[in-house]
Amino acid sequence: MSQTKPTNGVNLEEAVHDLPTADHTNLLHRYQTSQSVIIPREVFEQLYFEPSAHRKGTRLGTIFGNPTPMPLMGFLIASMPLGCNLMGWRGSGGGGVAIVGLFYFFGGMLQIIGSVLEWILGNTFTYIVFACYGAFWLALGVTLTPAYDAQAYYDTQSGGSAEFAASFAFFHMCMALVTFFFCVGSIRTNLVLWLVFVFIDLAFIMLMAVYWTTAEGMTEVAGKLQIAAGAFIFVFCVLGWYLFFHLILLAADLPTIPVFDLSQRIIGQSERKKRAQEEAS
Repeated sequence: MSQTKPTNGVNLEEAVHDLPTADHTNLLHRYQTSQSVIIPREVFEQLYFEPSAHRKGTRLGTIFGNPTPMPLMGFLIASMPLGCNLMGWRGSGGGGVAIVGLFYFFGGMLQIIGSVLEWILGNTFTYIVFACYGAFWLALGVTLTPAYDAQAYYDTQSGGSAEFAASFAFFHMCMALVTFFFCVGSIRTNLVLWLVFVFIDLAFIMLMAVYWTTAEGMTEVAGKLQIAAGAFIFVFCVLGWYLFFHLILLAADLPTIPVFDLSQRIIGQSERKKRAQEEAS
């Protein structure tokens, strides 16, 4: 048996010498490090969208399956039909009322489940993203469901549909803001994911503008903005499907398509501190 190196100032051979043999393996397993990951680090990072500086090795990542494709698939299946509806393709319309079931189950349920699984694996950025968009789809589904009487309240007891549109626009404004933060945070993941966030943000900005121009009675302008919003949704869905296909190829152990990793091109804060310490010493 090769000599065990000290970990955190503790000599493991001395630590386990006086313990029963049955406890030796358990104690050694508590000192697993990032080197315990049995798949290449660059592949591990691609699976979870995490920058290399932040992606820590975890035994859970080698035991459980990668949850990321599931909520990503749910997000795309909810988004693409909405984009087509907003652009009015094949006579569609209604702002997504016809596909509200997709918002609940694909957009909401799958992303919330995926968020919990990402949290268990310790993927902070990914679980926050899926939790945010999962809640968005559920909130949108509730608003569009007639039984909840969201828009009808304004028509009967308040200032009419214009007031509803002006009020609902602030929801999309907040989503545009948080998506901008995600866009900045994803700049060290890969180019495809970063572009997805860019076009999601543009879509939310367009939707915000649609509701405010509708509230002001500018229906013609609102119609053009709605088509632009649908186009931006369609574009980020195309990029998202590309990313989803990449993850499926990885899961099936097939040759992958490039996602253009950015983690090594942009130096992270932890790496900057490390270099500064090395230069100081």
